[in-house]
Amino acid sequence: GEVSFCGAIEMSGFLDLRCSVIKGGMKMLPAIGPSPLNVNPIFEIGPLEPRYSEWLVFEGISVDEKGVQHYLDATIAYKMAVLRCIKYLAQFGYSEEQVYLLLSCCPCEGRISGIVDVPNAVCTLAIPLAIFDQDVRPPSDLEHFAKGIKVIEKDVCI
Repeated sequence: GEVSFCGAIEMSGFLDLRCSVIKGGMKMLPAIGPSPLNVNPIFEIGPLEPRYSEWLVFEGISVDEKGVQHYLDATIAYKMAVLRCIKYLAQFGYSEEQVYLLLSCCPCEGRISGIVDVPNAVCTLAIPLAIFDQDVRPPSDLEHFAKGIKVIEKDVCI
């Protein structure tokens, strides 16, 4: 999905927009609701380039920053995925505000990833790795990854 975090990034530019109006087109769409006007448009998007093959994915569940569970609340789950992304990327020299702006203009993908695991909704935010000029993946060695976690033996942490 398309994601926008801070409204708009203003810039000058040109837009070439072509639309087709289909006579009787509203009757082709399924009406779901009390009125035949309760329809939503369908549309085809153009080709998106470049295509990215490597993504860093952040997950959030419907438990807020205070630890309060919100029953199947995808909004809270998505907010938590975004906050995790912001906090994580801030470790690489970006300010949290810079990450917030980056998320508004980079080709990130937000998804509702699970809504059946009662009471949790799960949302993810994927960021393409190719947009960074440094490696932002988690380190592969356990010592760097487990800062602040006391490792007793491999695969056991307290």
